[in-house]
Amino acid sequence: MAGLLQKRSVNLAGHATSLALEPEFWAVLDAAAAADGLSLSGLVARIDEARGERPLASACRVFALERK
Repeated sequence: MAGLLQKRSVNLAGHATSLALEPEFWAVLDAAAAADGLSLSGLVARIDEARGERPLASACRVFALERK
């Protein structure tokens, strides 16, 4: 069912971090990572570095909206 949150674990700075997003956002992030030659963790690490005070999940959603 679309819209339900899916949790995934990503490695940020050597630590496993759990991130919950809707499948539609994961699809965009997966495609963006592949297009940029990065792992999903690598892409999320870039988003994390640039997010400022915004929560990581929110920063990932904004990235996905801008990327799409």
